[in-house]
Amino acid sequence: MNDIELKQLQHEDIEIVRNWRNSEDVSKYLYTNEIISKEQQEKWFENVSKDNCQKYWIIEYEGRKLGLASLYGMKHDFKSAYWAFYLGDTSIRGAGIGSKVEYNILKIVFDEMNFNKLLCEVFVFNDAVIKMHEKFGFRRESYFREHIMKDGQFYDVVGLSILKRDWDMVKEFHKNKIYNK
Repeated sequence: MNDIELKQLQHEDIEIVRNWRNSEDVSKYLYTNEIISKEQQEKWFENVSKDNCQKYWIIEYEGRKLGLASLYGMKHDFKSAYWAFYLGDTSIRGAGIGSKVEYNILKIVFDEMNFNKLLCEVFVFNDAVIKMHEKFGFRRESYFREHIMKDGQFYDVVGLSILKRDWDMVKEFHKNKIYNK
């Protein structure tokens, strides 16, 4: 039994998502740290709800809402997308939840949606997340120097990707891991 659930983002979830997104513990890993108002969050939800190139899920673990996972920049004709996630409930960080989320996203993207490529971008200083992606078969595909400016400082970003054939080779290894329990 898999104790991670990815539930489609609903309007009732947008305030908790806004609170997570506005917290420094989350925003330091995101490209922007602008404080989001309720009105901006409503407009964002309205826009993403209509966009077939984006999907958002609330990450639930043992019945608790912990964070947000997303697919974006989906190119259905090329069978590719970007993905990202964050854990807004920081009390659970380091407990293997990220691996559980990653496993489930890879299953959705490659086994259900039959996409060919999944990409992500990670700040260079977020080494733990880069290593986690590589554990699942992601490869470093690009290095963006001074790619993002936050708080008057430039940050480098690593671009990673995984192909369906890579996932097909590693999924059996990951199938019985604890993060799939």
